[in-house]
Amino acid sequence: MANFSKSNAPQFSVEVYQNEYLPEGGREVNAIVTVTSTGGGTIGSAVTAPHLYSAGQAPDAAVAIMVDCSGSMDYPPTKMRNARDATAAAIDTLRDGVHFAVIGGTHVAKEVYPGGGRLAVADATTRDQAKQALRRLSAGGGTAIGTWLRLADRLLSSADVTIRHGILLTDGRNEHESPEDLKAALDSCVGRFTCDARGVGTDWEVKEVTGIASALLGTADIVADPAGLAADFTQMMETAMGKEVADVSLRLWTPMGAEIKFVKQVAPTVEELTDRRTEAGPRAGDYPTGSWGDESRDYHVCVEVPAAGIGQEMLAARVSLVIPRDDGSVQALSQGLVRAVWTDDMAASTSINPQVAHYTGQAELAQVIQQGLDARKAGDVDGATAKLGRAVQLASASGNADTAKLLAKVVDVVDAATGTVRLKAKVEEADEMTLETRSTKTVRVKKS
Repeated sequence: MANFSKSNAPQFSVEVYQNEYLPEGGREVNAIVTVTSTGGGTIGSAVTAPHLYSAGQAPDAAVAIMVDCSGSMDYPPTKMRNARDATAAAIDTLRDGVHFAVIGGTHVAKEVYPGGGRLAVADATTRDQAKQALRRLSAGGGTAIGTWLRLADRLLSSADVTIRHGILLTDGRNEHESPEDLKAALDSCVGRFTCDARGVGTDWEVKEVTGIASALLGTADIVADPAGLAADFTQMMETAMGKEVADVSLRLWTPMGAEIKFVKQVAPTVEELTDRRTEAGPRAGDYPTGSWGDESRDYHVCVEVPAAGIGQEMLAARVSLVIPRDDGSVQALSQGLVRAVWTDDMAASTSINPQVAHYTGQAELAQVIQQGLDARKAGDVDGATAKLGRAVQLASASGNADTAKLLAKVVDVVDAATGTVRLKAKVEEADEMTLETRSTKTVRVKKS
């Protein structure tokens, strides 16, 4: 196994969990690939102890914070104040030497700090200046998030850094540009920076915010009470400061006759990657995973192989982690193998690997929550009850206690094991939006 090594850089490892045995004529191979990055080292704690890093040790990073300043941020007035406080807390969390900018977002995007089409470099003075500039933020105008993203991209790309990251806060729907404009802006930013998105209050569109985070390989969440923003922003910025390797891709090579059916991230959240493939030479394709710090993620890879006879075996796929080099080539960080073996042992060929079974259930859980909430909004009581009942059953069986708690605020659970539920007559909007926003969060499989 090739591991990525550079002083202070994380070590990457790849583990493959699968049942490699197929019955005669069997063609579908499923594997869970666990990617773990460790030992990048105390970058998170560098926030509170910058002296741990000598010059040039910490990864070079740039961050753009996009704050919604549309008119609705004044209702209630505490919302704008909480957003200013949260942005100030995030600025305090910036590591010395990190490039940064603050953007005020309405139907146009404005540079709040430092201005002049450039980024500031974080130190005691610039952090203080940025917090002074936040006092000038006031609410007024519309919402055109695509303009915010395009300005963030322009500013972030002006710095010669490894990690580029955005943090986006909105409280409303994207009403002052078309969905096509937002999609075009997102498409132009894909692969250029990662972005976490937060919806504050309950007047924003879940699919809009989660769509932005998904496209830019970041996290999405709801902060229903604006008073919780500062803690959330601090935690988000700490995570961003902990990223050390950018543009990591999962490269899948398959032999002649085999093809990838799907690739999805299944932990810590469900994220469909199949359509994001870029070709990488003969029979190989790259799937983007964004930036990494000290963390572990799981991916479900499904490969269709040519049918073969009993006793035959083959390499179904080779999974590598790669990062781009300056000269246009790539460096492999680590790799794992997915195998197929044909057998007439029924017990071997019909047993489902526990990792695969668990994550197949978690992916279905995310899907039925979404379908159930959509049915509920459309007034389809029977459809919503069936889907959300199945969600309760899956959450209970897999030990996903957080999702089970969120579901219990939308349905009355009669019997979790069978998925028997009744829709609640009255549901708080914040509870429904929280369930929808967090529906893709999964629990890790319990390692035996």
